[in-house]
Amino acid sequence: MSALATEPDLVFPVPTPPEPGAVLEIAPGILWTRLPLPFRLNHVNIYLIEDGDGWAVLDTGIDDQVTRDAWEALVAGPLKGRRLTRLIVTHFHPDHIGLAGWLARRFDMPLLTSQTSYLSCLNISLKPNALDAKLYRDFYLSHGLGQELTELVATQGSEYLHMVSDLPGTFLRLVAGDQLRIGGRVFAVRSGDGHAAEQIMLHSAEDKVLFVADQVLAKITPNVSVWAVDPHGDPLGLFLRSLRLLKAEIPPDTLVLPGHQLPFIGLDLRSQQLIAHHESRCAALIAACRDKPRSAAELIPFMFTRKLDAHQTSFAFSEVLSHVNYTLNQGELVRAGLVRGVEYFAAPR
Repeated sequence: MSALATEPDLVFPVPTPPEPGAVLEIAPGILWTRLPLPFRLNHVNIYLIEDGDGWAVLDTGIDDQVTRDAWEALVAGPLKGRRLTRLIVTHFHPDHIGLAGWLARRFDMPLLTSQTSYLSCLNISLKPNALDAKLYRDFYLSHGLGQELTELVATQGSEYLHMVSDLPGTFLRLVAGDQLRIGGRVFAVRSGDGHAAEQIMLHSAEDKVLFVADQVLAKITPNVSVWAVDPHGDPLGLFLRSLRLLKAEIPPDTLVLPGHQLPFIGLDLRSQQLIAHHESRCAALIAACRDKPRSAAELIPFMFTRKLDAHQTSFAFSEVLSHVNYTLNQGELVRAGLVRGVEYFAAPR
């Protein structure tokens, strides 16, 4: 019997990211730079695509003085002499859309994004305290999250507001299935889901390049969470569906340009790894609920074994709930009833 073949690894064509304030040509006519973030994930990747006499910009960083200064330094330094032609935003998270309004006004360029991204950002900006309503607080409490953590989750909209500049009053809508011409390239517009609704991805089949945003990252799994405004939603099911479509439709030798970490080749492998990761997490929750009924909050240690602070726990809870909702939809968990107002889940034997 022959030995089993070793599973191939991801390929990282450029193993070192650009230095702060520098740009790196990651593919012909495509520049890669990084902007700092004040989070544990301390950077966001920004791409510039050759567009006639200038550069189309993909994503923005958050709205703070550090990021504004970084952009001013880029246009006065490595990008000097060529204008910024248009701004493409992949999704509504603040590290990707935060500086969109300022950039669009500062450099007089149109904003292109999905309708969901534009309206989601606008909605949170206009109603930053919406999740503070009793309806939403009761939702978190009903899943066993304590008062302190409920307070933290319910006020996250206010944090968002401080990281996002006012959006332009108009935008150009990108829709999956569109063809977007940038310079000499034609990109197929694709849409991912689960991490962020209607997340925009751009694929050039001719050049074998995919701007994948946060749908697939090389070394970490994107956050996939249920939020109180869509309490029975199935973002994990949508995320897994998006991964399977990418795996089936994008050639494996495509250069993948993600929103964080390093560009890589091996989308099919990485997609399968992410699918397996979430399937194993679902299996852990099912096993825990087979032992006895548990609330979503009680399931957090079965998915996140390391010690979490309050902020991390709030995100962990929302991600646990995405796995609970998915397994409920798959019939692998059932609702076991309420105990003192808290909902419990069980695994059928």
